Amino acid sequence: MTKLNEKEIIGIFANKLGISNLDDVALLDKGIVIKSDMLVASTDVPPGMEAWQIARKSVVSCTSDLAAKGVKPHAAVISLGIPNSYSAQRSNIEGLAKGFAIASKEFGVKIVGGDTNETGELVIDCSMIGFPVFKIPTRSGASPGDYVIVSGAFGFAPAGLAILLQQKAITAGNSIFRKRAVKSVLEPHPRQSFGLVTARYSSASIDSSDGLAVSLYELASQSKRVDIAVYRIPAVEGLDKFARENGYETDELVFHGGEEYEIVATIPPTKIKQAKAAARKAGVSLQVIGRVQRGSGSVFVRKKLLENRGYVHFDRR
Repeated sequence: MTKLNEKEIIGIFANKLGISNLDDVALLDKGIVIKSDMLVASTDVPPGMEAWQIARKSVVSCTSDLAAKGVKPHAAVISLGIPNSYSAQRSNIEGLAKGFAIASKEFGVKIVGGDTNETGELVIDCSMIGFPVFKIPTRSGASPGDYVIVSGAFGFAPAGLAILLQQKAITAGNSIFRKRAVKSVLEPHPRQSFGLVTARYSSASIDSSDGLAVSLYELASQSKRVDIAVYRIPAVEGLDKFARENGYETDELVFHGGEEYEIVATIPPTKIKQAKAAARKAGVSLQVIGRVQRGSGSVFVRKKLLENRGYVHFDRR
C-alpha cells in the first residue's frame, strides 16, 4: 500500500473541513493573521545543531511565512514535547530557553506561553499571530505578465546539509563557502525586511522552505490559468564549483533543495519599479528571475519543464 504524503494528507483534512485556497497563513476576522508550524527532531534537526539553534529554528518557520505576507509577528505560544533522554540534561532545556529568548528579540515576537508534555522525540510546535497593515498577498493572485521575484540566491542550505551529513565525502570548496553553507542550515534567516517592504506590491507570494520548485508550482497552480517561466537561475556564488566537485547538479541544489527561507513572489508590471525602489531604499535584495505567462499551472526553466519536487513529509515513493 502506498503511503499518503504530506500534501495528500493536508488535502483530505482541507476537504473535510471545507478549507479552500490553502495558504501559508490564515487571515481571521478583525485583521488577525495566524500561523502554526511544527518542528520534529528526526526530520527537521540536522547533525550539529545545538539546542538553542533548534528552538530558534522552530520560530523561524512561522516568522518566514508571516514575512512572505508582509506581516510582522506580534505574539507566539510554544508547545514542547520533550523525551526523557533530553530532559535528563538541564543544559538541553536551558539551551532551548536561550534559543526562544534569542528568537523573541531577533524577530520582535513576544512568546507568551504554551504547553509541555513527554514525547518519544523532541517536538516543538509554534503558533504565531500578527496584524497586517495592508491586504496580504495570497498564493493565487499571479497574472500573466507579472514579474517573478525572489529575496535572494539559492543553494547554501542544501550544500550545507550535504556537508553536515557527509563531512568525510564532501569537498566544500573554500572555507568561506563552507562556513556560509553550514550556517545557513544551523541558523537560517527569514527575510522579514524584504517581506515587509515588498509584499504590498505583490500579487502572490510564498516562502521557499519546501524548495524553490515547489514554491513556484504552488503559485502557478493556485493562480488561474498561468505558467511560470524562469529565465535566470538564482544560484549562490560558488555553488557551481561545489556541485562539480561533489557530483551534484547546480539546478538540483537550487530548485529542489529546500530549507531555504527566501521569499518567492510575483509583482505586476505596473508596480515593479515601485517595488525595486522600495527594496533599494530599505537595503534589501530583490532579484527578478522570470515572468508569469498564460498556461495551466506548469513551471519552465529556460523553456524546459521543471520537475515539481522538493521536500515533502511522508513522501517515500
